Amino acid sequence: MVLKNCFAAFLAMVFLAAAQLSCAAELPGFSDLAAKCGPAVVNIGTERKAAASGPDDFFGEMFRNMPPGFEKFFDQFGGMRGGKRPPAKQKSLGSGFIVSADGYIVTNNHVVADADIIRVTLDQSNGKSEAVPAKLIGADAETDLALLKIETKKSLPFLTFGNSDELKVGEWLLAIGNPFGLDHTVTAGILSAKNRNIHSGPFDNFLQTDASINPGNSGGPLLNMAGQVVGINTAIIASGQGIGFAIPSNMAAKIIEQIKSGKKISRGWIGVAIQDVDENTAKALGLKEPKGALAGSVMEGEPAAQAGMKDGDVILAVDGKNIEDASALLRVIADKTPGSKTVVTVWRDGKTRDISITLGERKSSQAAERGDKGGKKDEGLLGISVRPLTDEERRDAKVGKNEGLYVVSVTADKPAAEADIRPGDIILRANQKPVSNAAALSKIVEEEGAKRGAILLQISRRGETYFRTLSLEK
Repeated sequence: MVLKNCFAAFLAMVFLAAAQLSCAAELPGFSDLAAKCGPAVVNIGTERKAAASGPDDFFGEMFRNMPPGFEKFFDQFGGMRGGKRPPAKQKSLGSGFIVSADGYIVTNNHVVADADIIRVTLDQSNGKSEAVPAKLIGADAETDLALLKIETKKSLPFLTFGNSDELKVGEWLLAIGNPFGLDHTVTAGILSAKNRNIHSGPFDNFLQTDASINPGNSGGPLLNMAGQVVGINTAIIASGQGIGFAIPSNMAAKIIEQIKSGKKISRGWIGVAIQDVDENTAKALGLKEPKGALAGSVMEGEPAAQAGMKDGDVILAVDGKNIEDASALLRVIADKTPGSKTVVTVWRDGKTRDISITLGERKSSQAAERGDKGGKKDEGLLGISVRPLTDEERRDAKVGKNEGLYVVSVTADKPAAEADIRPGDIILRANQKPVSNAAALSKIVEEEGAKRGAILLQISRRGETYFRTLSLEK
């Protein structure tokens, strides 16, 4: 009996070992892929001058009320009696990859945004570090993409874009980047999901992967097993593990080509405020399932209104392509050429109908800002560049139609920076007046702010509302 049990246990161990060997045989090897693609991945370092800083409002007020001699104790910390610390250089690290032998490099816009100096460190696998200056050719903030160029006398290794639409969930992927400044770190995983909307921008359509992505990986390539770039690593969920997001290559390739050729980034526009269709809305409208985009407001005089679309229409398809939700509609329309005609299928009064619309042009942040044409936009007295809110941003921030400006960038040592205005803030009102375009804000600043020496801005930041007073005295 003992011999029989021992034999059974032995067979179980044999079968287990065989199963493990079988599984191991099915796992791919990544060493050849890493060696082939690694030399085209670069480390990107940036520097920018930060605004002078001082104590926050609470501690500033506390130290201002202290006896004069007491402040000496705090001089070693930069001086705390409401004074300003001198400007400091802010440095950041990211990743990128070469896309042509003559030195064009793709990365994320947020890696190089507002940088005064950009340096690219080429492959260090031979033990030699070579950092070269890079020029910003152009960027598109709405898709978080940027194109750099380095001057080189030698032909550089480069990567090519693959077809992200052909990816299947569960497919093996490889990420190469510089997390925490550790150059050419290789991680592998699978495609966890497609078409993810993480509400980071108007055209969210991310690939999700469990390949390890960390700070510093931004801008690096996500590769398929053929060594093609199918995504640009862009975002993570800080509180999660094995959850990274990449911009699909099919979206990125089109934008990068427009930037490289110097073309304006043009996106289609129909002029409709949209929202998702939930189950109750679908029931109320007689739809079989909660899909499509509900037209909450058709803007007067815009293409959709001119074509006969009405408030309450549910957009089910565009040119025969089904629309799952509001985000999908925004992406599909934006991907089309302004001036072209598109057929939109809507649900109205219990039946479908087709509406032919001649597309307009999306006005918010529609152009690629080119680094060789003066760089930043006119930032005026405040030292900020702004743009109108997108429909999705307005909806997420719960902002009305006639108010809201998105802060794109803030210049160091200017009034906005000194008042703690930050990129990503939404300006709701200036001197208690709603603002929805840059001209309205400039008028208030130039007429009231310049006369009074200060201007009061009401801003929204992460769902909270604040007031900031900006001094305009020279």
